Amino acid sequence: PGLHVFAIAFALEVSVGKTNTVMALNNSNVLLPCSFTSCTGFLDLVFTWYFNSTELLIVPPLPLQIYQGKIKNKASEPTLIWHNPRVEFVGSTTKKDNNISIVLNNVEFSDAGKYTCHVKNPKERNAQHNATIFLTVVHKMVETDNTVTLIIVGVVGGLIGLLILFMLIKRVVLFIIKKTQDGKKECLVSSSGNDNTENGLAGSKAEQKAPPKA
Repeated sequence: PGLHVFAIAFALEVSVGKTNTVMALNNSNVLLPCSFTSCTGFLDLVFTWYFNSTELLIVPPLPLQIYQGKIKNKASEPTLIWHNPRVEFVGSTTKKDNNISIVLNNVEFSDAGKYTCHVKNPKERNAQHNATIFLTVVHKMVETDNTVTLIIVGVVGGLIGLLILFMLIKRVVLFIIKKTQDGKKECLVSSSGNDNTENGLAGSKAEQKAPPKA
């Protein structure tokens, strides 16, 4: 039984994506992503967004609670329970992903901090799980300077190109040297045969004796 409860407790998962940090311009709107998965499905699921709060189980309404919704089942979209006027729900739970993302409108510097997406599923014996995303609010977006990266990539590419060119030249030179050496060997063999014939060595015409006179 203990193992069974352990498996159910971890069937519910909540995620805010690959990165848990978001940067937004002051006075802009920012998306706070969140989605959940449940191996056993869900029924009357409740999700809540908190701002800078670690007390996730206090009965609402909470001063730091910015959005709360309820989802009856997979065939229905969430219904609103409570929300901050500047918070807008933009997710959907009837599509492939159980998306419970929100948008925070007219971001202010005081909005910077920790946002927690919390989910409670009664169908999984009230299993609960949450994920946190950190928002940074800036006055101006700083463009990333990729000059150094481009220089490094160019240098590395150039070195690889030179190495390939060097290998090709080396192969061509070695081929020419081999052909030249083979040609010299053929000349030496031919020259040696001619010298033996002219100098009257064994097996040459000069060595043949005239027949004895009768």
